Parts: sequence; structure tokens; C-alpha cells
Amino acid sequence: MNNPTIQKFYVIGIATRTTNENGQSAKDIEALWGKFWGEEIQKQIPNKVSDEIYAVYTDYETDFTGAYTTIVGLAVSSLEDIPKGFVGITIETAVYQKFVSKGKMPEAILNTWLEIWGNTDLNLKRAYKADFTIHGQKYYDGDNAEVETFISVKE
Repeated sequence: MNNPTIQKFYVIGIATRTTNENGQSAKDIEALWGKFWGEEIQKQIPNKVSDEIYAVYTDYETDFTGAYTTIVGLAVSSLEDIPKGFVGITIETAVYQKFVSKGKMPEAILNTWLEIWGNTDLNLKRAYKADFTIHGQKYYDGDNAEVETFISVKE
């Protein structure tokens, strides 16, 4: 298994509270991404450390069946100067299980999440602190796109 320890980092972005119930998260998260691209949110984030886009899943009410918060933003060097209407989050140092989604987006990412949710062993090990996807340069490669997903797991 590929379970890297990822050191603490910070993300500033925009957020929504959602649930996977009745397909609600697909609508809410699609709307969040629409706002991210439509309002050029990445250009408004201060102290960014790269152009990689992070989608963070956190503040889990219970597990993946309950409510949680999704944040779309960028990794930053500090949480100072968070713009109005944005949120900042600290992703604490933790152990993660890594998945790579390959293919046309966002379908490839959805398929990865369906695989994660359907994996009973993994769901028993999940820490439900902060999970995230990294949308780097390969995200823009059309049908050959790649996105990395990191699921926080108990040590």
C-alpha cells in the first residue's frame, strides 16, 4: 500500500457544506467548482505556493454517509489575509492512502470516490480528518488527465 505521511500545510479557498445523500454532493460540488472557475478564485488567493488546485473534504459529521465540508482552493504559505467570503484550513500532518484517478474528468474522480466508498476495509481505517484531491498540471490533459486523491487513515 502507498500510505505516505504528508506534512502540515494550509489551503485557502471557497467552501460548501454537503452530503452524499440523494446525490446532493454532486450538485453542490459541481456548483462550487463552477464558482471557482467562473469567478477566477485562484487569482484572488494570497500567499499561494503553487498553481495546483486542492479540493479538501473535511469537518465530517460522521463518515462519508453524513454531512461534510468541501473546500476548493490553493495551498498557501500562511493563513494570513484570507479574503472575505473565503475560508482557510490547516491540514495537519497525517498518514494517507493515495489513489490516482486517470482519464476524463470529473468522471475519473467520481469513479475513484465510488471505489473508496465501496471499500469496507478502507472505510474502517479512515480517520475522517481531511481528505483531498490535488489537481496539478496533468489535470488538464483531457482524456489522459490525472488527479491524486489522499484519504486520511488511522495510524
